[in-house]
Amino acid sequence: MTTIDTIRRISRDGDAERLATAAYDRLLVLLDDLSPDEWEAPTECPGWTVADMVGHLIGAAKAYASVREQVRQQVWGFRHRKDYGGNPMDAYNDLQVMDHRALAPGERIAALREVAGPSVRGRMRVPAALRRVSGTVSPGGSTAPGMPARETVGHLVDVVITRDVWAHRVDIARATGRDLPLDPATDGVIVADVVAEWGSRHGQPFELTLTGPAGGSFAQGDGGQRLELDAVEFCRALSGRADGEGLLGVRVLF
Repeated sequence: MTTIDTIRRISRDGDAERLATAAYDRLLVLLDDLSPDEWEAPTECPGWTVADMVGHLIGAAKAYASVREQVRQQVWGFRHRKDYGGNPMDAYNDLQVMDHRALAPGERIAALREVAGPSVRGRMRVPAALRRVSGTVSPGGSTAPGMPARETVGHLVDVVITRDVWAHRVDIARATGRDLPLDPATDGVIVADVVAEWGSRHGQPFELTLTGPAGGSFAQGDGGQRLELDAVEFCRALSGRADGEGLLGVRVLF
């Protein structure tokens, strides 16, 4: 049983770059194997096909590879937020989809593969002073209830963007009925970090058993609620993709 205070958190000085790179690499392996029809499969993100989801991922990666591109997207999101329930993140996510709508599947894979490395390096270069800056997480739109109200830039670039890539690999595998190979050295580390953040957010005692290759046994305090579920389903609940009651209604950003 692992207590959450002993989990080594993902950071720039630790595994952040390795995990970010692995998340893209493992996603690209999945995309390389998709048939043309599978690119049109609907995903659990409302309104997005697999192709749309990859367009979003290309746009997000470009934003972290280029400050100029990030500013362009952020400004567009701010200007159009009223059309997206007041949520600028939903607005610029949709811009990312629109920007790449004309790309064929092979072109989408090539574009993501080209920008993935520069995007990871750009995230790791964010200076310490900027990493400490925190901002509000916009409510409304597609933001699930129970999400944290604020986020620091450092946590966003080191952890949350990698989780987003990881979660979308899960989304695409589910949409296409593909197997999702999981590796404890990558997927397991991402899941453990999610557990640690979730436990620190709600502060309640628990015993948690996560099944599957990315899982493990975790605890905080004594005499708390006992939970057992698949590791991927745990992350889906905390991201708002699946229903979660009680402690599973305490979300973390993906």
